[in-house]
Amino acid sequence: MISKLLKTLNKVGINGFLLGIFAAVFLGFLFPEFGSSKSTVPWKPIINIGIGLIFFFYGVKLNPKQLKAGLKNWKLHVLIQSATFLIFPILVQLILYIIPTLNEDFNLGITYLSVLPSTVSASIVMVSLANGNIPGAIFNASISSLLGVVITPAWMGILGDSSEFEIEFLPTLGELSIKVLLPVFLGVLLHQWIFPKISKYINKLKYLDQTVIMIIVFTSFAQSFSQQVFAPYKLSTLVQVSMTMLVIFFLVWGIIEVLCRMIHFSREDKITALFCGSKKSLVQGVVIGKVIFPDPAILGLILLPVMLYHIQQLIAGSILATWLGKKN
Repeated sequence: MISKLLKTLNKVGINGFLLGIFAAVFLGFLFPEFGSSKSTVPWKPIINIGIGLIFFFYGVKLNPKQLKAGLKNWKLHVLIQSATFLIFPILVQLILYIIPTLNEDFNLGITYLSVLPSTVSASIVMVSLANGNIPGAIFNASISSLLGVVITPAWMGILGDSSEFEIEFLPTLGELSIKVLLPVFLGVLLHQWIFPKISKYINKLKYLDQTVIMIIVFTSFAQSFSQQVFAPYKLSTLVQVSMTMLVIFFLVWGIIEVLCRMIHFSREDKITALFCGSKKSLVQGVVIGKVIFPDPAILGLILLPVMLYHIQQLIAGSILATWLGKKN
């Protein structure tokens, strides 16, 4: 049982990449000046080029015919996207209102988490393990990532008004369109020519994604540590934020479960809705956050709840996926 669970955790992302994220944070703590804006290393252009390559190859991997075929199951798509971009943000705002003891400095990061798109790879793997609707998972995870480029900054433009950080929607959307949508669009256009040539290396592309994400995490936390952003917070505060993330995950899961029963979804569609609707993308969180929060020190603080949720959704999700797979 334990060995099988470890294999499952490895499949959904609790592996070298997660250890690399921790290492990036630790290196940011050890060498804050090297990763900060004062460093002689040109981190900003390196990161911008890396982001462009991530989303270009993401577009190359998208099959336009599969996306078109996936439009048929519209009830499933509406529920998943509503859970991701509507139910999740509203629920989080209620929780932040109900729990006044939660440190307000993390409210913006938790709000940002709530409006992020769903993750792609973890959702699809977990749906597969639980014997759910895999084509539906692929369609919704892919569409969610694209919708997030518009919806995430739009939500932050509304919900971010209550914070000390002013978030302008149109400039943010313009920058994300150049950095994210344009590379994806080019990748989709070139899919039929490039994909056959790189298909046997497609699994290796994850190392590009992971390297860029770890660089962004390292520079963000290095800047935060160099400015002593985390100095005022006790360990108990971080534990409280972590527990809040876990509560949010299971509340969203429970709401989606109830809605699936009300709509009378099949077992396969319910599994897909549960996993895709409860997930949040660390990759998109880091990339979009880099644009919305240009100050690396602030970005480090914003990303902390996102990383905590990412870790817990992988652990809890993989346990649930294994259990549902056995139940079937």
